[in-house]
Amino acid sequence: MNFRQFAFRNVIRKKRTYAAHFLSSAFAVMVFFIYAVLLFHPDLQGQLASSSGVASYLGTMGLRVSIYLIFIFSFLFLLYSTSAFLKVRKKEFGILMILGMSEKQRKKLTFIENMIIGSGAILFGISVGLLCTKLMLLISARLLMLEKGLNFYIPIQAVWMTAGAFALLFLVISLLTTRIGRHNEVLDLIKSDEKPRPEPKASLLLSLISVVLIGAGYGMVFHFVNNSAFYMWLISLAVGCVIVGTYFLFTQLSVYVIRGLKRREELFFRKINLLTFTDLAYRMKDNAIMFFMVATVMAVAFSGVGVCLVIGDPDRTERDNPYAFIYKSKEDSEWKGEHLSRIDGALSDEGYTFKKVSVQTKYAATYPVMKLMEFNALIEMLGYEPKTLHSDGMLVSSGTIARGGMIDENYAAAVRASGGERTSDLKLEERMEDMVIPSPYDTIIVSDEMYDHISKYDALESTTYYVMPQWEDTIQVARELQLSIEEDLKETTIKDSSADGVIKSLALSALVLDWYDSKQLNGILLIISVLVAVVFFTFAASFIYFRLYADLDRDEKQYEMIGKIGLSGKELSKLVTRQLILMFFLPFSVGMLHSAIAFMNMGNLVQMPMLEDALLIYVSFLAMQIIYFLLIRWRYLTHMRRKLM
Repeated sequence: MNFRQFAFRNVIRKKRTYAAHFLSSAFAVMVFFIYAVLLFHPDLQGQLASSSGVASYLGTMGLRVSIYLIFIFSFLFLLYSTSAFLKVRKKEFGILMILGMSEKQRKKLTFIENMIIGSGAILFGISVGLLCTKLMLLISARLLMLEKGLNFYIPIQAVWMTAGAFALLFLVISLLTTRIGRHNEVLDLIKSDEKPRPEPKASLLLSLISVVLIGAGYGMVFHFVNNSAFYMWLISLAVGCVIVGTYFLFTQLSVYVIRGLKRREELFFRKINLLTFTDLAYRMKDNAIMFFMVATVMAVAFSGVGVCLVIGDPDRTERDNPYAFIYKSKEDSEWKGEHLSRIDGALSDEGYTFKKVSVQTKYAATYPVMKLMEFNALIEMLGYEPKTLHSDGMLVSSGTIARGGMIDENYAAAVRASGGERTSDLKLEERMEDMVIPSPYDTIIVSDEMYDHISKYDALESTTYYVMPQWEDTIQVARELQLSIEEDLKETTIKDSSADGVIKSLALSALVLDWYDSKQLNGILLIISVLVAVVFFTFAASFIYFRLYADLDRDEKQYEMIGKIGLSGKELSKLVTRQLILMFFLPFSVGMLHSAIAFMNMGNLVQMPMLEDALLIYVSFLAMQIIYFLLIRWRYLTHMRRKLM
């Protein structure tokens, strides 16, 4: 048996310990490969570009960023797990060095073992990726609403990119990990498992600091959203406080709480609590870094998926714009009558029923101003009750749902500057967040008499709004109408020369096209966020698996000794279950708490409820965590019972 065969058999012999490490690496390779296939797929980029340049750009950039994230996080995960594997094997290395292995051979052994695992993960990941490529292309085509679908395509560039990137990654990690343990004496290596561990200690001050930092981080996030304090340094400081607080939560506060529970004798000496709490303190101290990393990764995964669901939620399209078609033109435009007849005719020919209202809008210092009578006709078409106004009053209709709370105090000043003395006492009577009139700026509604007094305005615009129940089915009609009208209006688009340079375009906008773009962006975000989140979640689960099996030999000896003094199989199951629940669900719960705060503030920021999205995310990931917990618990208990029999 030569040296390479020895290294290979060493890996095979420890397949149980390396299983999660290998499968997580292979899964990262597979997802990286799938992203590369989508990135280089010519049909995907071509169809996205033809339907939306923004979708094509975001799709390309999103896939590239996802690839970089997976690669960077894979490097950190593999470096941590490989280093931890080697520390667990100190006794094994000590015995090999007594048998004559040199330091150079030890480094060579760890290098070859890491490269064997890495090569296997690359081959397995790309192979499984090839098998899943067709399914992923079908799902992607459905999510992105690509009418022509995505043909099965394997770009050689994606294969070489994946293999080369991860080969380099494993090579660098293998070289770095050969330096671990190089200064240890042989006797220290052999007796590494026999050294008594000191009593876990925790600082009351650092425990309190953890609570203060997390609370301060949460408070800054709420201040950032609720008080519109949109400063990058503030949100960065908030995230930093939560991360540092979470670190101290696991390294200090958790140990301090367990020590406090141990002082309660009525609880400590009850049944198997003595064994539970005694071992728990050591496990918390030993696994604190792992718990911190898992909680942070899970919080990022949950929040990332939630952000993408909010940004890409297609329901926001209709909430921000309840009108199936909006045609804008200059009041005296020569195309107005012809274009409206063309729109009406196209919709009638397809059998659609619709309502329409035409309104006149004056622009006062970039703010649209509308008559109360025409505004009432518009909202009655949507099913709202008409509004009333005093002669010196005004209403404000939000330009978008997400603008809630951002009240501009210059409404009256804008109308006053355009209307003279008769508008000097104009007062805001109501701001309407739910009656949206799509515009870059909020729309001011005044009485008909007041409207006639506005003589100094930037532009006079005519807008026709269409409402119809079957707007989702009008995509073909909308595309044809938009193309024909844009062709007519190439020479008639007017750019306002005012301070803001607001474009008053003569054009047609269609809700179905906005919805279609929103669905495509939503699909891109889901493809990117869900796969990246699952990779992060898999790595987090692998951390737990590794820590569990890294302590397996020590646990076997401990439970074997306890079994000799009367620990029953039922009590063993209860003891192990308690410890596994802590390892699996404590960091999960902390990550869920952090993301819940993020969801609450995201909902406030975009004026949309996040409860349904949050529950969907939590239930999905919790189901995976429970299945993984039950599987590991079954295998772990089976192994322990076999040892104790």
